[in-house]
Amino acid sequence: MCPPLDDAVHSASRAPLGAIDVSDPQLYQDDTWYPYFARLRREDPVHYVPDSRYGPYWAVTKYKDIMQVEVNHQVYSSASELGGIQIEDQPKDMDRPSFIRMDPPKHDEQRKVVSPVVAPANLQNMEGLIRERTIRVLDSLPRGETFDWVDKVSVELTTMMLATLFDYPWDDRRQLTYWSDVAICNVNSPESPVRSEKERFAELTRMGASLGALFNERAQTPPKFDLLSMLAHGEATRSMPIREFMGTLALLIVGGNDTTRNTMTGSVMALNEYPGEYQKLRDDPTLIPSMVSEVIRYVTPVIHMRRTAKEDAELGGKKIGKGDKVVIWYVSGNRDPEAVDDPDRLIIDRPRPRQHLSFGFGVHRCVGNRLAELQLRILWEELLPRYPLIEVVGPPKRLYSNFIHGIRSLPVCIPA
Repeated sequence: MCPPLDDAVHSASRAPLGAIDVSDPQLYQDDTWYPYFARLRREDPVHYVPDSRYGPYWAVTKYKDIMQVEVNHQVYSSASELGGIQIEDQPKDMDRPSFIRMDPPKHDEQRKVVSPVVAPANLQNMEGLIRERTIRVLDSLPRGETFDWVDKVSVELTTMMLATLFDYPWDDRRQLTYWSDVAICNVNSPESPVRSEKERFAELTRMGASLGALFNERAQTPPKFDLLSMLAHGEATRSMPIREFMGTLALLIVGGNDTTRNTMTGSVMALNEYPGEYQKLRDDPTLIPSMVSEVIRYVTPVIHMRRTAKEDAELGGKKIGKGDKVVIWYVSGNRDPEAVDDPDRLIIDRPRPRQHLSFGFGVHRCVGNRLAELQLRILWEELLPRYPLIEVVGPPKRLYSNFIHGIRSLPVCIPA
């Protein structure tokens, strides 16, 4: 156990319970969040924080309570006008609604427009293309020298996928990754591509103009099987107001990018952390699908989701007031020993590995979850025969964020 985590365990055990605030992005950049959630699960699973930089909120930390919030969208709303899905409120004059920031029925109508792109038949059609690109990227990797796995593999593969999903100009595909980073960054971090909400809004306005031009072109041509064409021809999406259009584009870019990108990196980190599991995978590659699901749980790429209570309610024995901010912490629910056996360990052949919270649950369950699993499965199916070992040779650089469990860079080496 590294010293920062030792210190965090000590701090978490000594802190007054009422002073624990798990919304601090530094906890996730330093990777010291574990003991705070362990204590809350034990002592105060539905924990009220009266004073945080994001205002007062409820921290919901146990699997069963998170599930209760997820399935009850009638009480716990995702609506943009009530605050949306992040603990940090978007400025009212810059909010960007999208179907993840909506409740049914409008949520369902818009989600239905784009869901065919990740339907099983289309995923089957895409598998050959994904495999071909994965092989090309892996065959280009250097051996016997240090390189950044995030840039060379995780970003490159997910950016290729984004360009395909949007039918975006191939040579400009990293622009999509940039907009994804802009959409989810914490503007208070020195590494962020934008440093204020105004800058973020200006960049996403440019994104809306660029993709809007393609959207208008697709509207004038017969429907195709890409996201922009689907939006342009969908009855529920063809006439979205500009800020809703921006919000929907950002959602689809982030959703098609961040979870997969960070799990591609997280899988290499986790298997290096548990060399016995790595060996188990090398000995039996049929465990790859199970390993993929287990890594998605272990990494938990989306740290939290926020809901707003539309009426008074009770949760975990606590009285939730109408208008209260209710934050469900997936990183904690996925480590709940009442729901997952030995949850702090990576176990690649654990029973029912898909029984995790990383994709959410209920009406807002991640629409692209099967595509993410497919990309990760193909990566490891092609990786193991080529490079039985990817060695992590230095510490990762983590994102300063309480929303996305992001890895900015990871030095690795393939033994020569």
